[in-house]
Amino acid sequence: MKILVVGNGAREHAILHALAAEDALGGEPHELHAAPGNPGMAREATLHPVDAVDGGAIAALATDLGADLVVVGPEAPLVAGVADAVRDAGVPVFGPSAEAARLEGSKSFAKEVMAAANVPTAMAHVCTTRDEVAAALDAFGAPHVVKDDGLAAGKGVVVTSDRKEALAHAEAALGARPGGRVVVEEYLDGPEVSLFCLCDGASVVPMVPAQDFKRVFDGGEGPNTGGMGAYTPLDWAPSGLVAEVVDRIAQPTIDEMAHRGTPFVGVLYVGLALTSRGARVVEFNARFGDPEIQAVLTRLTTPLSSVLLAAARGELEQHAPLHWSPEAVVNVVVAATGYPESPRRGDAITGIEAAEALPGVHVLHAGTATAEDGTLVSAGGRVLSVVGRGADLAAARAAAYAGVAEIHLADSHHRTDIALAAERGEVRVP
Repeated sequence: MKILVVGNGAREHAILHALAAEDALGGEPHELHAAPGNPGMAREATLHPVDAVDGGAIAALATDLGADLVVVGPEAPLVAGVADAVRDAGVPVFGPSAEAARLEGSKSFAKEVMAAANVPTAMAHVCTTRDEVAAALDAFGAPHVVKDDGLAAGKGVVVTSDRKEALAHAEAALGARPGGRVVVEEYLDGPEVSLFCLCDGASVVPMVPAQDFKRVFDGGEGPNTGGMGAYTPLDWAPSGLVAEVVDRIAQPTIDEMAHRGTPFVGVLYVGLALTSRGARVVEFNARFGDPEIQAVLTRLTTPLSSVLLAAARGELEQHAPLHWSPEAVVNVVVAATGYPESPRRGDAITGIEAAEALPGVHVLHAGTATAEDGTLVSAGGRVLSVVGRGADLAAARAAAYAGVAEIHLADSHHRTDIALAAERGEVRVP
């Protein structure tokens, strides 16, 4: 199968890595392509220097390649309508239309859909002025939750007990674009869970749940980031959680989108808080979450290509159930100095080969580039995902952190507590 993956981050590298490994699962090797890709992805795919948000160029590339499937990874191309352009060209594509991707592109639209579908979520106020924000903050009280209504690369949310900080974030978001809006929500207690649901416009197939770590420093300290690590499985999660999320959240949302004439084909990322009042939706995304998918796909033993193509063709109901390794997987993000505020670029990266020589370790590229002299250098905030697998969380953590120890990136930083509380049995659901 000829498959084109659109994007250049660790999420897209994880997808390619899973596709490239399918021959080891007894499947046929694929011809893999990526646009634009990154240096790590070049090991497993042919790279094409095409702008990921240029729908016409991506559609033309898919047609020229004779692609059997296009997988659109990041949120920006989806919201820009890249999947629409590919679909219009007659190529099967895994990824929602621009209209359906509004579930991520607009927090207020997502709240509207959740209300119509009777999906349990946090109470919220959509605000367009500073005074409205101030009133909403006072109505809900601390901790304050303020979300930019539009795309913000995973960093548009502030959770703080400092009213001035919450108000400042809201003011910045309101002024960031014409007609700016923010969503002020009640704070949800309890641990958070990420569940990816594969959708074909009508049917929903859940993957295994994972948990990520948004704050930049150990212990949940510091500003929000795009995610500093993740792990799976969640042995502490209530039994029946996945079925509950499908029945009460994912399927009603997909049904509501179909009812509106905008069927959702792709990944519905359900971000949950397991609160004292039950599971509540924190947010929807319209694509695989990074860093969680790096861990989740490592456990998948069903060929990824088959289920993505089934979703693109509207045939998920006929697809066999997904199968998963019982192993635990931990993903640790290595970030550039200055991340998330002002990451430094251009620093040399070494040690990846040594890390991948360790049992149970592989490394996925995110913010990397090749310098003129051929040196691998940092080119973004989150630079690498170091993925470790093992018989349990302790073994997976040991593998991941052993891999991190082999990598050198000047002044880089990473969290040392990814999955630590879960390994110790300290995660509690209210």
